[in-house]
Amino acid sequence: MTTQKPARRVIISSFLAASAVLLGLPLQANAAETVLLNASYDVARELFKDINPLFVAEWKKTTGETLSINQSHGGSSKQARSVADGMEAAVVTMNQANDIDMLADKGLVVQDWAKKFPNNAAPYYSTMIYLVRKGNPKQIKDWADLAKPGVKVVIPNPKTAGNGRYTYLAAWGSVLKKGGTEAQARELVTKIFKNVPVLDAGGRGATTTFTQREIGDVLVTFENEVNLVRAEFGNNFEVVYPSISILAESPVAVVDKVVDRRGVRKQATGYLNFLYSEQAQEVIAKHYFRPRSEAAFKKYNANFRQITLFTVDDVFGGWRSAQKKHFDDGGEFDKIYQTK
Repeated sequence: MTTQKPARRVIISSFLAASAVLLGLPLQANAAETVLLNASYDVARELFKDINPLFVAEWKKTTGETLSINQSHGGSSKQARSVADGMEAAVVTMNQANDIDMLADKGLVVQDWAKKFPNNAAPYYSTMIYLVRKGNPKQIKDWADLAKPGVKVVIPNPKTAGNGRYTYLAAWGSVLKKGGTEAQARELVTKIFKNVPVLDAGGRGATTTFTQREIGDVLVTFENEVNLVRAEFGNNFEVVYPSISILAESPVAVVDKVVDRRGVRKQATGYLNFLYSEQAQEVIAKHYFRPRSEAAFKKYNANFRQITLFTVDDVFGGWRSAQKKHFDDGGEFDKIYQTK
């Protein structure tokens, strides 16, 4: 896995390398090769870099067809908008259902996309935890600590990154799940975002801000990203788990309009089904994403600390409700950030 690469190479190179927005990609790269584009979120770069060759080999073995998988990465919501604007992605692998719902509303994805694959079409999940500097000088242990005066918190923009949106909802929901009120939740989240020095567009950008630009006392990000940083940067950072956090599912979908036009539905569906295979689930677990496979989870159990998780459905009534209340223009986040 990526932890064997030289220190700093993966995060720096993946952030600086432009994510190709592949428009008008030809169906055939050559006479014998079929090309699929996977539009995904930015902190899944290394995961799909390892999964794609496995699927290509398996597909060749079972069908005799030569495939090539291209990747495009960025903030989850930004990627979804690119697909809506014409990026020729055969599949989307996002970090929140809300982004795929938007594509469904535009007629690019079927409305019941979440029923097309197991586990609400989410082959793995994660949660939001903290990365702090060595020694944890600000003694950050839970969500309330992010709101303390003098603490600089690095979070990507909830308007463009699912990473930032999950962090916002995790902080808000932590108050409600402990018996607090909506007003108290709003107060906590307002104080946290007053402590955010810069809003990067995506999660990988936020990681670079924290690790390379050395801005901030704490980075809030996906569990897998935290462990990737620790593996590459050695003992410069420490991992902190809050007392409670949010279950962050990573849903997938076939982009129906694209695959039907290009005649690659079979290949695209096979690719997403492969993510549920034991072979892919092991890779997922190695990358510190939480797999759906019980066998893979058990085998890599040491990668995952026990933590109380709540869902978007449980606390916010689902992604559509959360989006409307908190992240649509003029919603709670806009009101909170405008008062910064």
